Amino acid sequence: MSEACCGTPGSGAANSGADLLHTSGTVVLVGNPNVGKSTLFNAATGARQRVGNWPGTTVEVSDGPWRLGPGRTVRVLDLPGTQSLLPAAPDEAVTRDALLTADTADRPDVVVAVVDAANLARSLYLLSQVLETGLPIVVAMTMTDVAAGRGTAIDTDRLAAALGVPVVPVVARGGTGLPALARAVDSALTERSASEPPCLGVDIDAAVAALTPQLPDRYPTRWLATALLAGEVPPEIPDELSTAARKALQQAVSHADGNAAAGSLSDTEDAELLIAERRYAWAHEMLEAAVEGGPARITLSDRVDRVVTHRWLGVPIFLAVMWLVFQLTTTVAKPLQDALGGFITGPVADGAANFLNDIGAPEPLVGLVHDGLINGVGQVLSFVPLMLIMFILLALLEDSGYMARAAFVADRLMRAMGLPGRAVLPLIVGFGCNVPAISGTRILSNPRHRILTALLIPFTSCNARLVVYVLLAGVFFGSGAGTVVFAMYLSSILLVMGLGFLLRRSVFRDMATEPLVLDLPPYRRPSLRVLGMHTWQKMRGFLTTASGIIVATVTAVWLLSSIPLGGGTFGHVEPGNSALGAASSAVAPIFAPAGFDDWHAGAALISGFVAKEAVVATISQSYSMDDPGGGAASPSLSEALHATFEHSSGGHPIPAVLAFMMFLLAYTPCMTTLAVLRTTVGTRITLWSVALQLSVAWVLAVAVFQIGRIFW
Repeated sequence: MSEACCGTPGSGAANSGADLLHTSGTVVLVGNPNVGKSTLFNAATGARQRVGNWPGTTVEVSDGPWRLGPGRTVRVLDLPGTQSLLPAAPDEAVTRDALLTADTADRPDVVVAVVDAANLARSLYLLSQVLETGLPIVVAMTMTDVAAGRGTAIDTDRLAAALGVPVVPVVARGGTGLPALARAVDSALTERSASEPPCLGVDIDAAVAALTPQLPDRYPTRWLATALLAGEVPPEIPDELSTAARKALQQAVSHADGNAAAGSLSDTEDAELLIAERRYAWAHEMLEAAVEGGPARITLSDRVDRVVTHRWLGVPIFLAVMWLVFQLTTTVAKPLQDALGGFITGPVADGAANFLNDIGAPEPLVGLVHDGLINGVGQVLSFVPLMLIMFILLALLEDSGYMARAAFVADRLMRAMGLPGRAVLPLIVGFGCNVPAISGTRILSNPRHRILTALLIPFTSCNARLVVYVLLAGVFFGSGAGTVVFAMYLSSILLVMGLGFLLRRSVFRDMATEPLVLDLPPYRRPSLRVLGMHTWQKMRGFLTTASGIIVATVTAVWLLSSIPLGGGTFGHVEPGNSALGAASSAVAPIFAPAGFDDWHAGAALISGFVAKEAVVATISQSYSMDDPGGGAASPSLSEALHATFEHSSGGHPIPAVLAFMMFLLAYTPCMTTLAVLRTTVGTRITLWSVALQLSVAWVLAVAVFQIGRIFW
């Protein structure tokens, strides 16, 4: 920029200041992805947060109370991370709408702009747009410790003076700076001072001034003018204004730099580039005013990344890390799992049955409580130690910064198979739970990218399937259970890659890919507070499922197993002669080529349509065990499973159980996942997806058994 200082003609302060604010006490967090925004939100709200969809969208926004001080508690929203207020994806549009396109009464009172001290120029680019909204702004500067480690010192007072808004350094993971940030937000709520837009040059200001009289009041004037100058036409804005903006910019540049410059702005791309260059020039002016230190030093994170993100070493390292996670999970959790399972299905179940008998409860009720609810749900709850250890290990990887590297490594692998770059992020989430993963496809701007990714996510092996893997692997493979479980997850990765390759070269062959834009956070020592919060959130979801859907499923399975169809009375019937046995026996012949033509397996897979966690409970119930005991590998249940697969496979139990696990991996996910999938891609594509899942699952199961029986 040739000018050192600019005026603010037509900046829009008149219609983007205090008169746009309301008094409900709403604060929003805005920032680029991976700047520590969600960590700051968690630190401010603690465990008092909730997640819900933004009105009119399927994009989730976190919401919680933030106590600023005595008598002042505000509502704080953690908006999706964005690179710009000119959105390229639906989640970025939510952030723009929250700041700009909502009704005046719904606009936030204060914006907390979260900036990354280690990547300050990139954060300031977005801040230059946020400042144009005219809303009161407080800057929360994160990653100051990382910047200091790289030899960069930032004078926050000088930066605040240059920006014209408060700047507060915070380390959200440890709570450092949160009181000061709360005081700054409290002051901003009281003062209601509109932010001043950045200086982008006198020619830009002249173009804004010429354009302002033609602009509607739908958006803050300054932001709308610069958006139009950059060639962007926001929703509900007439296209003619884009032509008027280009003409105003050409005239302003021509007046400032001569007629030759005007000729260089003959198309939208040139105008967009000019505005972007001016924003970055402003950002660097801010950096020069506040940043001290020489060139950035090479950090330990940089040196480690040379290895873990290496083109050839990255994938083997990632696989080795995940194998270690599963090995530790199955090894450490086994004694705890056995003890808890034995306690629930033994003393707890017997005590409840004795109590009900003592008070004269009807025998069917005793059977429901003992054989159904306690024994069935108890089998699932016996996996709490396993899930807890798994969630802790995964939280360690996430909080340390390694999972971002895993996404980077997986992106290379999947893009080699023709998958969209950013699709790797929801696919990785799918290994935790398919439901938020499908919702997370909103980060993809191309609708066909979203559809393809949503079709592949059900083939990622979610945590619910882990419970069944561990049960069967523990029974049939003993000390090798961890390796078998890891092999199932590896099979899931290969399945996703293979199907993605086939779909991309058939149904989606005309779809263009997009690059992955991902900031790698520095490696950090995991925080016990963050670790505990993440683990509890995941455990709460697992326990909620166990206490909700599984209870209903277990009750339904018990009722079906109590209805006689081939002799006996209600509650006194052999499971094979019950309604459950009849329905399962009708399904079982389909699996004869896969080696598990047995009604027990059929019953388990039927209940798995509702929730995969219910498979374990149904397996226990279908054998009508009085005391399954011992968690995943109690002797009675183990012997029954061995006998079942030995008989159904014709003497090849190992390939048969592997085929069963492969079918469980690939077939239709839980009903909640299907509901979210239908919302995301529509009914027709969802039905097509279910048909694809069942077909792939059956073919894989048959192939595994038929090939495996040659060797076992």
